[in-house]
Amino acid sequence: MKKPMSLEHAVEAFAGFMVLLSVALTVFVHSGFVWLTVFVGANLLQQSFTGFCPAAIVMRRVLRIRTEAELASGT
Repeated sequence: MKKPMSLEHAVEAFAGFMVLLSVALTVFVHSGFVWLTVFVGANLLQQSFTGFCPAAIVMRRVLRIRTEAELASGT
């Protein structure tokens, strides 16, 4: 049976998707979408120092995605 995706991996996947989406929008729609790329990068940087990530909060509370530790312990 396949192990469910952890919160940590879900946040990384979401950030990667948002970067790729913002680059595509910048190239094909409007150059102003480059600011979405900047926002995602800045959010990743501040999250690495503070541990605070709004996307993780939403994924945990709304989507009920569990952390690596919770998946390992079986809770």
